[in-house]
Amino acid sequence: MSYVSEVADLQISKYTNIGSLAILVFDYCITFQDEVLWTWSRPWGLIRVVFTISRYLPFVGSGLTAYAALRVGGPCPPSLAENIIHILSIVAAEGLLVIRTWAFWQKSKKMLIGLLIYSTATVIGAVAMNVLPNHQLISTDVSMIPGPCGFESSRNSALVYAILGLFECVILALTAYKWSHDYRDSEIQSSIVTTVYGGSMLYMLCIIAITVTNVVVDAAFPVGFTNLFDTLQLVIHSVLASRILFHLRSSDSHAHETDIPLIVSAPRYGQPSQIQTNEIKDETNEV
Repeated sequence: MSYVSEVADLQISKYTNIGSLAILVFDYCITFQDEVLWTWSRPWGLIRVVFTISRYLPFVGSGLTAYAALRVGGPCPPSLAENIIHILSIVAAEGLLVIRTWAFWQKSKKMLIGLLIYSTATVIGAVAMNVLPNHQLISTDVSMIPGPCGFESSRNSALVYAILGLFECVILALTAYKWSHDYRDSEIQSSIVTTVYGGSMLYMLCIIAITVTNVVVDAAFPVGFTNLFDTLQLVIHSVLASRILFHLRSSDSHAHETDIPLIVSAPRYGQPSQIQTNEIKDETNEV
C-alpha cells in the first residue's frame, strides 16, 4: 500500500461518513411528524427513554465523527468519547429490538432473563474488543500516514461487528420462529401481524446487512477504509429501530380505529385463539 492510495482511501471514508450524517438528518426531518404522533403523547417510561437515546444520541456520535473527518489541525478529536457514544447509541437501538422480541414472546420471564444475559455478554465482549486497539487479533497493514490522529480504527472492529451481527441474527431467529410457530400457518389477514413480524424482520435484515458489511470491510479492506461505514452503522440502527417503533404503533392504532377483525377465515392447521389474537395487540402496545 502506498501513501497516496491510503490518503485516497481516507478521503472516501471521510466523505462516506459525512454523507451518513446527512442521511440521519434527512430521515429525522421526514419522520419527525411520526415521532410527535406516536411518542410525544406517551408517558415517560423505559421504552420512551431507550427510544430517545437511540433517536438523539446518534446525532452527537455522528457529529463527533464528522468533526474528526473534517479536522485539518489542532488537537486530536475525543476518540474515547466518540466510541462510548457510538456504543451507547447502538445499545439503545438494540434495546428497542430486545424489548420488542420479549413482547413477541408474551413477556416470558425465561425469555427476558435469557435476552438480558445474552445482551450483557454481547456488550461486554464488544467493549472488550473495542478497548484493546494495541492487541491486534486480526493481522493488519501498518498505516503510512504519520501522526496520532489518523481517521482509522483497529482491525479489532471487525470482531466487534461480528459479535453484534451474531446477536442480531439471534434476535431475528427468535422473531422468525415466533411468527412461524404461532401465526404463519393461520389465515389471519391483519395489518398488525404483517407489520409486527414481516416488517420488523425486513428491517432486521437491513440492520444485519450493514453489520456484516462492516465485518468484511474492517477485516479485509485496506486500512484506510476501516472507518468507511462507521457512521452509517450508527445511522442505520437509529433509523430502522425508530421506524419499527413507529410502524408498530401506527398499525395498532389503525386496527383499533377501523375495528378490523383479526380473524376472518377458518384455519388450515390450527388457528390462534382470540386470546392469542388479542396478545398481538398487547405486543404492539408494549413497543
